[in-house]
Amino acid sequence: MSKVFVTRRIPQKALDLLKTGHGVGEVKVNPENRVLTREELLAGVKWCDYLLCQLTDKIDEEVLKANPKLKLVANYAVGFNNVDVKTATSLQIAVTNTPGVLTDTTADLTFALLLATARRIVESDRYMREGKYESWDPLLLLGNDVHHKTIGIVGFGRIGYSVAQRARGFDMNVLYYDVDEKDYASKLGAKLVTMEELITQSDFISLHCFLDESTYHLFGEKQFKMMKKNAIIINTSRGPVIDENALVKALKEGEIAGAGLDVYENEPKMASGLAELNNVVIVPHIGSGSVETRQQMGELAVNNILAHIQGKKLLSCVNSEVFKNKL
Repeated sequence: MSKVFVTRRIPQKALDLLKTGHGVGEVKVNPENRVLTREELLAGVKWCDYLLCQLTDKIDEEVLKANPKLKLVANYAVGFNNVDVKTATSLQIAVTNTPGVLTDTTADLTFALLLATARRIVESDRYMREGKYESWDPLLLLGNDVHHKTIGIVGFGRIGYSVAQRARGFDMNVLYYDVDEKDYASKLGAKLVTMEELITQSDFISLHCFLDESTYHLFGEKQFKMMKKNAIIINTSRGPVIDENALVKALKEGEIAGAGLDVYENEPKMASGLAELNNVVIVPHIGSGSVETRQQMGELAVNNILAHIQGKKLLSCVNSEVFKNKL
């Protein structure tokens, strides 16, 4: 019977599915609502056969080699840059993620940030709560229109495409940048452009790329200077895609109009000065944060573990070559 270690509480329905799964002997769950210390993480990994971890857990070579019996790492996220997949593969450890189920929810949050930033919703809410509103004013808290504007989407995968669908509902012109042209883009009239064209032509830029060496600080001082003065950037991908200190400078100096952020370069910390700015909307990494989606993410992570235990095909494996190597 297999032992499973869960690094942080997930929705109870998913935990119940895991605990009652065929072939599962014992399940240990981090009892505290916080990120585990390094020592706690290593201790849990040494105990288990299967690991269900969070994007806040650094699953590096040391962790993966801490237990020669470790069979699978189920990452409770679509991204997996927190897992050393190369080392896992060399050790014949399968790595899974939770794609698909969070696509629309993350796209919803992306567009919520876009609208909130463009129309200065958070500023307006604060203005009312502080009792500053005295009468209607033709120039009060003027924002930017969204309809009929141009949105540039960096990374036109599932989430990028879903954001484009929402943009078309606002009659927006859709540009995108990716490593290659996407056949499905034509359904929305989305146009593949160079990065420079996207940066200089877009009124809104929305980031949906994976984090790797090529996308680290993809947007920095140079890119912000190239953007339109009235442009807004939205990031619901990974924090380090943006040079956060350069973003603070660009927002302070009016190089761009605003930003909407769900992720940060050094989470949970923010760059100095960011929180004091009125032209940025900041939320605590809630892109997939709906009751329904977090439940589905938990069930997918659990079902990957159960599939492996029961000798079935995994639902979402990011290093399927580990099974080819066993043939």
